[in-house]
Amino acid sequence: METELLRTDSELNTNAAIRRAVALLSSGDIVALPTETVYGLCADALDPVAVAKIFAAKERPAFDPLIVHLPRRETMHEVATIPPDIAKTVGRLIEQFWPGPLTLILPKKPVVPDIVTAGLPTVAVRHCEHPIFHRIIKQFGRPIAAPSANLFGRLSPTSAAAVLDQLDGRIPAVVDGGACGRGLESTIVRILPGTPKPIIEVLRPGPLGLDELKPYGKVVFVERNAEVEGSTPEAPGMLARHYAPATRLRLLLRPEDFVAEEGKTYGLLSYRGQEKDGFIDLHPWTQVAILSPGSGKIAEAGTRFFHVLRQLDLVGVDEIIAEPVPERSVGRAIMEKLRKAAAS
Repeated sequence: METELLRTDSELNTNAAIRRAVALLSSGDIVALPTETVYGLCADALDPVAVAKIFAAKERPAFDPLIVHLPRRETMHEVATIPPDIAKTVGRLIEQFWPGPLTLILPKKPVVPDIVTAGLPTVAVRHCEHPIFHRIIKQFGRPIAAPSANLFGRLSPTSAAAVLDQLDGRIPAVVDGGACGRGLESTIVRILPGTPKPIIEVLRPGPLGLDELKPYGKVVFVERNAEVEGSTPEAPGMLARHYAPATRLRLLLRPEDFVAEEGKTYGLLSYRGQEKDGFIDLHPWTQVAILSPGSGKIAEAGTRFFHVLRQLDLVGVDEIIAEPVPERSVGRAIMEKLRKAAAS
């Protein structure tokens, strides 16, 4: 199979790319599309045969559920049920954060195939804000299942080139919508009734953190991971080993814990590249990649995370050493991904 690269560098090319993507989805095929978080590998969410092609191309295990993207907010009622005791909170979150990088876990309706939810009674739903994705799903007119467009367990792609690095020859096409603005997968939450405030369980940290969510309820970060092979996680992205580069990665919490092995080469994934953090001068690194040069802005680090880690992965060192980042806001999501990458 030859994978088409569908460009959007002009209105003419954009219109052609959208038509081609809609045609692939309508024929029961798959296509990689840009979202504001990462590139997604997309299929008609209500067609189990089409969704099976996602799992095959990614080599994704069947026990890992997918996110369903909605063409419009009202479509949620076609695929999910909103329990009355959390309906007000769901409505407030949707009003504030949709379209955007927030995924809600809700009871699913029978129309959603079990392959999408890994047999769970719930479905993960969100409404994407990327303009190219939005135009495609609006023209397609049906919900789209879209996990990240990468081989299972590897780095999520934030560019069309990163998609092709892993899936070239495995999928019919990728729409090149440029770099993803957020750079990290959506925040996934489950809402529970509570007194005096509803409980917002964060099952997967992402671009929306504690500060954004706490006006709408008591925010609880769920630390459970699916540890046993074959077990079903409660939501996408909850497996204990995930988001790994091909190069071995080690998360080093303290610089004094680093001891170089003779004959090995190392690259450093640095938070802000400052000597005072204690990592830059530890070793004559083959290459240093910096998430937020100089300033240490955590939002910038989140946007650049997968892109910078991918570049370091391509250098060819024996091991990547990763500095910790502050676990505030999107930093919690970065650290979760680093821990899972180090465990892979």
